[in-house]
Amino acid sequence: MTPADLAELLHGTAARVLAERDLDVSVLPETLTVERPRNPEHGDYATNVAMQVAKKAGVNPRELAGWLAEALTAADGIESAEVAGPGFLNIRLAADAQGAIVAQVLTEGAAYGNSDALAGTRINLEFVSANPTGPIHLGGTRWAAVGDALGRILTTQGGDVTREYYFNDHGAQIDRFTRSLIAAAQGQPAPEDGYAGAYIADIAQAVLQQRPDALALPEEERHEVFRSIGVELMFAHIKRTLHEFGVDFDVYFHENSLFESGAVEKAVETLKTSGSLYHQDGAWWLKSTDFGDDKDRVVIKSDGNAAYIAGDIAYFQDKRSRGFDLCIYMLGADHHGYIGRLKAAAAAFGDDPDTVEVMIGQMVNLVRGGVAVKMSKRAGTVITLDDLVEAIGVDAARYALVRSSVDQSIDIDLELWASTTNENPVYYVQYAHARLSSIARGAAELGLGAENADLALLTHEREGDLIRTIGEYPRVLAKAAELREPHRVARYLEELAGTYHRFYDSCRILPQGDEEPGPLHAARLALCAATRQVLANGLGLLGVSAPERM
Repeated sequence: MTPADLAELLHGTAARVLAERDLDVSVLPETLTVERPRNPEHGDYATNVAMQVAKKAGVNPRELAGWLAEALTAADGIESAEVAGPGFLNIRLAADAQGAIVAQVLTEGAAYGNSDALAGTRINLEFVSANPTGPIHLGGTRWAAVGDALGRILTTQGGDVTREYYFNDHGAQIDRFTRSLIAAAQGQPAPEDGYAGAYIADIAQAVLQQRPDALALPEEERHEVFRSIGVELMFAHIKRTLHEFGVDFDVYFHENSLFESGAVEKAVETLKTSGSLYHQDGAWWLKSTDFGDDKDRVVIKSDGNAAYIAGDIAYFQDKRSRGFDLCIYMLGADHHGYIGRLKAAAAAFGDDPDTVEVMIGQMVNLVRGGVAVKMSKRAGTVITLDDLVEAIGVDAARYALVRSSVDQSIDIDLELWASTTNENPVYYVQYAHARLSSIARGAAELGLGAENADLALLTHEREGDLIRTIGEYPRVLAKAAELREPHRVARYLEELAGTYHRFYDSCRILPQGDEEPGPLHAARLALCAATRQVLANGLGLLGVSAPERM
């Protein structure tokens, strides 16, 4: 019986108890909360439902809790239910009900924890979208790890997720990139507003290898050659780096296509017609302050050229035209104003502003020996995804970036995350999986299995702790998807690993010496197999490997 199962049983029991006493059943919330008490002596689970609804039902909370306790105690799977304090209800599950969680994990395997809560919802998840003017920096790396994990988590809840990369190949930054390449090819320093770093010289030489005549071309043609080839080479590097990081996209959308197709012009005209744009000082402005922006934004500048936001507005309209029900944008800390302007654009097109969700990620800093790491070997001015992976590896990098809420800045201690100690969170979790794999190999060598195990034998306190922790996994996934918080999965895995290590220290799993294998060994092997499965499931959602040996 998982917490969700218990909540359902509790709701049905409470409804019956209220109805039998001619009390208003409608006072019950749709979903009742059951939680694991901090003190295990108080039971396996606790609920405050009696205190929550008693006043509305016109009864005393302790009296209602007593009725519920009596009814629950008679239910299958419940060992006891006791009233505590002003009306709390402490519940203990029967051993066979707890063991059923283990059986469920082993039956469902990789699908354990999945639900259909988002079934039928088409989700466009846009993340990274770094400009093709340089390698992916740490901010983009954070979004690569978090965005990919979020996409996987939303999929477990039934969401139809499309991972999309917005390819910024239009605008002034591409012009600066191109001029920087030409300067490097000519052996000159980068323009004052250009891009520096060894990668610029490398790409410039690669352009010349493809077009040895590039520098001899007329200025306009030379600029186009360096622009087109340079951007293609830079983006190929970005895609390759992301793939090696375990992140791939379903769609690469070119910003420039919105201008070439006339989509930007069409979107602007639609907004003018709806009255969402107003004309002032020779420019056209979006009424984005109506949706939380700190100021209205220029869409068409006084010189008649489109501002950067014009492309964003047309891009949103394009997403909706492709049938997406929800558009999630994952942007950097300097893009907070996009929340208001994108919601304003949605409303202006006649959409519910809630079809737009903007997640803002905070900064990432690298630290070594207590000192901030300042500069990349290749990019010159910023730390890149490649630098982080070179320092601590893909698994540690992804885990380190995912395990904190995105609205918090994080410091990554390179020495800690490269270490092979329990102080390193990813090592701690992966070691639990490797230890479980070792137990499975040992059991196989002894010819032991967990088939048809009597799971009701799992009555030890540490066994109960581990089973209940496994039972929390579906609820963790549901909450991580609902709140768009993949870090909940990472923190859960650390809790599960810790609970398993404590179980391992207290409960012998394999027979030793001349000891004959017995039913309890089989039951504990089944519990270990379930734990291993959940660890693998969770690590997989974070894009982190589940090693068999360490």
